[in-house]
Amino acid sequence: MTSTSGPLADSVRIAWPAEAAAVAELQRRVWDSELAADVAEALLAEVSTADMTLAWEQAISRPPQARYRVLVAVADARVVGFATTVPGQDPDADEAADGEVGEFAVDPPARHRGHGSRLLNACADTLRADGFRQARWWVGEANEELRGFLAAAGWVPDGSSREIGSDDESVRLSQIRLHTDLSVE
Repeated sequence: MTSTSGPLADSVRIAWPAEAAAVAELQRRVWDSELAADVAEALLAEVSTADMTLAWEQAISRPPQARYRVLVAVADARVVGFATTVPGQDPDADEAADGEVGEFAVDPPARHRGHGSRLLNACADTLRADGFRQARWWVGEANEELRGFLAAAGWVPDGSSREIGSDDESVRLSQIRLHTDLSVE
């Protein structure tokens, strides 16, 4: 019997616990490709793939908050991107109105194939479905590719910035906060 179904359509959906290892490995590849070599090396040395897999499995199966979501972009039944959506985490956030994209990554070999756009739209739809009216996103100040992608989708800087990094301050990353309106016109 011949199957008439073709390849699975590229899509975005809620992550499954069994995909935690794929998400962890993808996150490590993105860190390695996007961060400065010394920063990537320090971060990757600080946490093992097994520990990251366990953390993602817990985040997917037992989210830390009621409106915490892990989304995955899938192509040919393979995870090619992931994102998290959460209530706004900043002290100036209105927990009822402000959602946040906490993580967002697309596997470098899978970029420029629509996965990022599908993932971004799914983040907005998920935040909207969770009742948020505005979305925020902390992005690397030096990540011009992501900032340009988000600007084209209507995200704009709100004037906030921060520096994050390791406790020993050996790793420092400068970020700016973007926001967008989630209301449907």
